[in-house]
Amino acid sequence: MLEVLKQSSNPDILKPLLIAVKELAQKFQTVYGRKPAFMEVCGSHTMSLARSGIKQAIIEDVNLISGPGCPVCVTDQHSIDCMIELAEGDGRIICTFGDMMKVPGSRQSLMDAKIRGKDIRVVYSPVDAIDIAEKNPDKDIIFLGIGFETTIPILALLIKDAKARSIDNFSIWMSTKLVEPILRTLLNAGDVILDGFLLPGHVSIILGEEAYGFLPQEYKIGGVISGFEPAEMLSGIHKLLEMVLVKQPLIVNDHRAVVKKQGNAVAKKLMEEYFSVSDEAWRGIGTIPESGLDLRQEYNQYNAKIRHHVNPGEPKKTKCRCGEVIRGFIRPTGCALFGKACKPTNPIGPCMVSAEGSCSAYYQYLREID
Repeated sequence: MLEVLKQSSNPDILKPLLIAVKELAQKFQTVYGRKPAFMEVCGSHTMSLARSGIKQAIIEDVNLISGPGCPVCVTDQHSIDCMIELAEGDGRIICTFGDMMKVPGSRQSLMDAKIRGKDIRVVYSPVDAIDIAEKNPDKDIIFLGIGFETTIPILALLIKDAKARSIDNFSIWMSTKLVEPILRTLLNAGDVILDGFLLPGHVSIILGEEAYGFLPQEYKIGGVISGFEPAEMLSGIHKLLEMVLVKQPLIVNDHRAVVKKQGNAVAKKLMEEYFSVSDEAWRGIGTIPESGLDLRQEYNQYNAKIRHHVNPGEPKKTKCRCGEVIRGFIRPTGCALFGKACKPTNPIGPCMVSAEGSCSAYYQYLREID
């Protein structure tokens, strides 16, 4: 496997692929009078495309649009404020992934609250939160459950583990998102010209290739499931160009080593057992019906939204345009705050904070291209 990964960054492989992409993109421009536009749905793709130099190398040939694939970035401001407000309660320990710590709330961030003495802990595995609950029976432990289908099965395992170990001082604040509803929302809106999707590798491990069949069947648009190495992403873009030129939208699995047609049956079963579909609010978009998951009623004792009531008030309005960035309306550099008031050391919005955020990727690797 290591040898395969090394080949994915081999210049002898990458150079012909890059030339082939440019040639097909030029054919597209000749026929349609514009650059082909593909959206990478996954935040990991956004960062990988920028870090590897692919985005810079084909900027004149292909319009690669960063989509709503960063879990932290798509979480609406009210939800962020609620999570931060949770930390203010006495006798609580908030457990979260590191990306959440510096996300600005309307009044403070989790990092600000931690500095003021609130017990907020960064965990590298969600299971650590169960161990913390077991070691602190006099505290209420709340895990901030943010993520797409990649992480949702893990949240189910947390509930299963807590129940098996009779731990009753643990709950999850659910703010999860589903991929299909957001893709449908973007396509139904029709605000951005899209010729295809570079589909998420991690999420697709759970969902499987067949989960995207609605794209060519209902919307006449194709997609390629891709890995995250340079050669894999260039291959995915090349396949997208091939299908748009022959006008045959398909779903192509270019990540076959880990993505199967029907996905991960065990993970899907866990999701069905512990969660039910719920409406979910998305940053810059609003509430999308049935676009998230919440705990089933029989597991309400682990539902932090039921156990802990918070009222952070109306979110503070800023000039941050993160919501427009994740919808593909503008590049990060189209926001007046980018690189000025908003930097990684002083983020105004989550897109500059997250390791998968579009603004973070642009700030680190792409500022010179605009």
